[in-house]
Amino acid sequence: MTSTPHSFQVDLRGLVDLLSHHLYSSPRVYVRELLQNAVDAVTARQAIDPEAGVRIRLSASEDRITIEDSGIGLTAAEAHSFLATIGRSSKRGGDSAAEGIRALEATRREFLGQFGIGLLACFVVARQIRVVTRSARDPQAAPVEWLATDDGSYTVRELPHEARPEPGTTVVLEARPGAAEWTAPAKVEQLARDYGSLLPYDITFDDGEGGEPRPLTDRPAVWDRPFPTPTARRVALAGHCAQLFGFTPLDSIDLDLPLAGVRGVAYVLPEPTSPAHRAGHRVHLKGMLLTDRADNLLPDWAFFVRAVLDTDTLRPTASRENLYDDETLAAVRDALGARIRGWLGELAASEPERLAAFLRVHHLGVKSMARHDSELLGLMLPWLPFETSDGPMSLEQFAAAHTDVHFTRTVEEFRQIAPIAAAHGLGVINAGYTYDADLLALLPSVRPELKVTELDAGAVTERLDPVPTTAELELAPFLATARTRLQPQGCDVVLRAFQPVSVPALYLDDRQARHERDRTAALESADSLWSGILGSLRGSAPRARLVLNHNNPLIRRISALPDEALTGTAVESLYGQALLMSQRPLRPADSTLLNRAFLGLLEWATHSTEAPEDQK
Repeated sequence: MTSTPHSFQVDLRGLVDLLSHHLYSSPRVYVRELLQNAVDAVTARQAIDPEAGVRIRLSASEDRITIEDSGIGLTAAEAHSFLATIGRSSKRGGDSAAEGIRALEATRREFLGQFGIGLLACFVVARQIRVVTRSARDPQAAPVEWLATDDGSYTVRELPHEARPEPGTTVVLEARPGAAEWTAPAKVEQLARDYGSLLPYDITFDDGEGGEPRPLTDRPAVWDRPFPTPTARRVALAGHCAQLFGFTPLDSIDLDLPLAGVRGVAYVLPEPTSPAHRAGHRVHLKGMLLTDRADNLLPDWAFFVRAVLDTDTLRPTASRENLYDDETLAAVRDALGARIRGWLGELAASEPERLAAFLRVHHLGVKSMARHDSELLGLMLPWLPFETSDGPMSLEQFAAAHTDVHFTRTVEEFRQIAPIAAAHGLGVINAGYTYDADLLALLPSVRPELKVTELDAGAVTERLDPVPTTAELELAPFLATARTRLQPQGCDVVLRAFQPVSVPALYLDDRQARHERDRTAALESADSLWSGILGSLRGSAPRARLVLNHNNPLIRRISALPDEALTGTAVESLYGQALLMSQRPLRPADSTLLNRAFLGLLEWATHSTEAPEDQK
């Protein structure tokens, strides 16, 4: 039994809906398709006749857009084959068009289009498309008219030779109702400049008002133009950035990768931006704007630049509105990242003032890079700012004063301990900010003589001045009461003398102490099985500590109170105040203690004021 082959039937209205709502981001791409077809046609003709003149002219009126080119043109058979067949392009070989198509295939790398959807995409704004074309490959072939409407029908007819004496193509779009936003002359010109400013041929625009056609292309690209001085080039690039992205850059970085077919520039943002922000970079493919929202062009850490470049090697997606993320793009992305790192190294070596200005704004981005590049970290040590107990400074400055480097993992813990650490010669760095903890972990790899450890309660307590033995013995009953009251909170009490005097108590804990406290809380709420497991995990790590300042007058008055119950309430209040100062999250038990201490003090205060009246 034999089977009969059938052709797929395509619903053009459905295809237009698919293009406009799913493949393309907006109808604006029809201008790109017109320019692309014209440029490809001219490129194809140059391949077989390098002496042929080049002409591409775009014009627009109220409801009509026209583009004329002096390109390769089409015969009647080619018009049938290429203008109305989905998935086939006049830039592909492999059918009966033999000689001409093979000539095109030889220069295929010069073409912009890849997917053969082409002219039909113009139906997103047009109700009718008229193409008048004459082939340059067959001088005897008559001009051809291809006329298509958005109902899916088209006609092809040959015209008299005088209808188009020279080879080339004219495409006329009749705008559909409701498409005026995209077909107004000013809009067409703006879109054509946006898409085609770097195209390799001169393209002009005529708005039909009688003036001279205006050039749309602006070549060579600003980064490829000669300038009399580096300063003049920098000024020109700054102006280009302001026009393109709307900001004046701190600096510009050349992105020149000849082997990868990439040329362009990255502009450094003048203000900080979030690392989570996905940058939108502009990418041109063989001069045609591919996208102004490429978010996979540069490494994620390079969020402090906006790039614009032209490439002839990277692959576009099917809609030609972004880059296809393949191995080639990954290699280019790494190479562009290396170029940005190299620029930083050049600044560090020869222009420290410009580097300092950059880091004042974008130190976060450099820290992100340095996490994965110990060489860069070593290079940036004199420049990267950190918050330390000695004030804001670089790691190199801090390391010159402290060979033992301690750090806190939270901003709150650092702010509580920094004044006390500074007064007692303890070097502490705030690693609570993004990337700082990672960089401190790498610090010994570039400075082996440094010892970097997380700050713990024991290290701080050891630096504080001990209280004379006689004084501590005298306060033994007070300390016993304090320890008993804070035992349920998993907190020990120690007595030290430290600066500043204004701080009555200091709450200290470390990661091990917090882990032990969390284990104990889980143990209290666990069933018998988990209680046994968690109990077997009991650690010997020191608990959190409430360090009472013997230099503080309030501590001395509290330690002399004759009422043990009032002393306990006062100690709980000190614990609560120190806990709040550390800005740690409060556990339910801590909240209960704070409420109890507050109410206890209120009750004592009101009772003490009423007592004399009762005695009258």
